[in-house]
Amino acid sequence: MPKAPPKYRAPALDKGLDIIELLASAHAPLSIADISDGVGRSRGEIFRMLQVLEERDYISRGDGDAGYSITPRLFRLGMEQPPVKSAVETALPIMHRLADQIDQSCHLVVPSGDQIVVIARVDPPGDVGLVVRIGHRRPMAQSASGHVLLSWQSDPIREHWLGIIAESEPNLDRKKLLKSILLIRAQGYASHASREVDGVTDLSAPIMEHDRAVCALTVPFIERRTASKTIDFTLKYLQQATTDISHALLYGSDAK
Repeated sequence: MPKAPPKYRAPALDKGLDIIELLASAHAPLSIADISDGVGRSRGEIFRMLQVLEERDYISRGDGDAGYSITPRLFRLGMEQPPVKSAVETALPIMHRLADQIDQSCHLVVPSGDQIVVIARVDPPGDVGLVVRIGHRRPMAQSASGHVLLSWQSDPIREHWLGIIAESEPNLDRKKLLKSILLIRAQGYASHASREVDGVTDLSAPIMEHDRAVCALTVPFIERRTASKTIDFTLKYLQQATTDISHALLYGSDAK
């Protein structure tokens, strides 16, 4: 069905949001001509808007003709929201404990539309490990963390998320995804070979708020020849960490 026309119009705000959304989805800096074409407005219409967004640190311009890119400012503002800030502050001490126990890195993930986004990480204590940067995004249907988040939702919410995912991934194998979700729910965690790095297994478990997953805690497990800590060992401590974080979020960090 066609979208209903907006009740109110704010043309300048529309222009700014169009530019920010275009740059947020771009994989490389965009020139003024690229932005003009992307938002369907003339260069004259967007020139001042680009200057204001750059002055307010929402976008930045590279040296020479490198073009414009989105900055982390919006991400930082989102991180200041009380639920997100509370989750990070609660999880970090337990994530540090986990990294020391398993000699691997770990990161905290939340849903964002049809994607997942990393909001916190702890580096491995040793010299070798895979570190995922804060702010990293992946399609929800293509990540162990995303499958975990989908697994512990109510049926209506899961169906809503799957609808959003299908819009951006029209070739999504829905049956295969649902089969993965059922397996994850049954075993309590996800264990998937990394789609990005050979020799890495993504281990992920849910952080729960009552009966739904609000975050996923993920370990990109690297097989090391000299390491004695196995995937099974790591999963044991990962699941204990998610249980502890879930308990702390529900009852407070001082709860016994």
